[in-house]
Formats: sequence, C-alpha cells, structure tokens
Amino acid sequence: EKWRRQIIGEISKKVAQIQNGDWLGEFRIRDLNDEINKLLREKGHWEVRIKELGGPDYARVGPKMLDHEGKEVPGNRGYKYFGAAKDLPGVRELFEKEPLPPPRKTRAELMKAIDAEYYGYRDEDDGVLEPLEQEHEKKVIAEAVEKWKVEREARVAGGDKEEEEEEINIYAFEFLCLYLQIEEALVRRKKMELLQKYASETLMAQSEDEKRQCLGFL
Repeated sequence: EKWRRQIIGEISKKVAQIQNGDWLGEFRIRDLNDEINKLLREKGHWEVRIKELGGPDYARVGPKMLDHEGKEVPGNRGYKYFGAAKDLPGVRELFEKEPLPPPRKTRAELMKAIDAEYYGYRDEDDGVLEPLEQEHEKKVIAEAVEKWKVEREARVAGGDKEEEEEEINIYAFEFLCLYLQIEEALVRRKKMELLQKYASETLMAQSEDEKRQCLGFL
C-alpha cells in the first residue's frame, strides 16, 4: 500500500504539470505522458500484488482515472492521454467519433421501393426499347408477307387457283390472329403496368397468372 500511494502521488504531480502544459512543447508533453503511463502500469503491478496478499481488488473497486473536466481519460489500447497530450498532432484524430452507419432498412421499407420499373415494365420509358420492339414487329410481319408472296407465286405457276384462293383465306386468317394476339399481349402488358403502380397486393396476386401469360408470349 505504501508503494502504491507513493506512485499515485507521483502520478498526480505529473498530471498537474501536463494539464496546463501547453507551454511545455510537443516533445516534453510526449515525455510527460509516457512517464505517467509508465507509472500507471507500475501502480497496476502493485495492485495485483496487494490482491494476491489478501488486500482489496483495486482493479475492480478503484476509482476511474478522470481528467480536470471530470471525464474519463481517453486512451488507445491501454495507453492514456492526459491534458495537453490530447491535443498533440495525430492524437485528436484517434478520438474523433466516426459517423454512425446509416440504419438498415426493414423488409417493408425495401418492398416499398419495388415498383413496375423493378420488374421491367417501364423499360420502354427511356425511349430505347419501344423503337426496337416496333422494328422487330415490322420485320416479323414483313418476313411473313414475303413468305406468303413466294408461296402464292409458286401456286400460281402451278395453275392451282382454287387451292390458291383457299390458301389466301387461310393466310389472311392466320395473319389476323397473329395481329390480334400481339394487340392482346400489349394490352395485358399495359394493364400490368397500371396494376403494379396503383393496385393492392391482393389484386397483384390475382393477376399473377395473367402476368405470366403476358411475359411468356412476349
């Protein structure tokens, strides 16, 4: 106990010097701070020995090391900084609080961000996809018409007019069906965009089958 009290006295003197030691200069402040930390480690060794001899456990019941403002002395990996040492270059940055990370969003908040664009229903809004779709549609129709013309000319060359007229009716009917299917698919797609934007989750669930049909066709 005698040696412990003596070390505490030395620590108090050096802490008093460093508390108002702005005039001491950086190197003297660093030396003083190192000396205080060395005395603190020595005090800790004596406290361990006192506990081994049946004395009080100062590590558990002893007072915390406070500065002149009554705040706990800041430290880094067991090394403490006192008084003017806290303002030394590179030291202040150690204790500046890092900004808190943004709070994690709940599942409900994440679901709110899912809209028609997430499912690709607004891909044509950027003006890129729609012209490509129109161009592809024209190409498919042109290829179908060209195929029909070639087959028609072949039949005319063969002299089978009755069969030709029947085939014309069949191709006209098939072409009309294809056109109607395309129109129906586009209507379904626009409807799903509106549902995604305005309808409730219940209506969306009821329309799930229709959405699969639309996507499967396109």
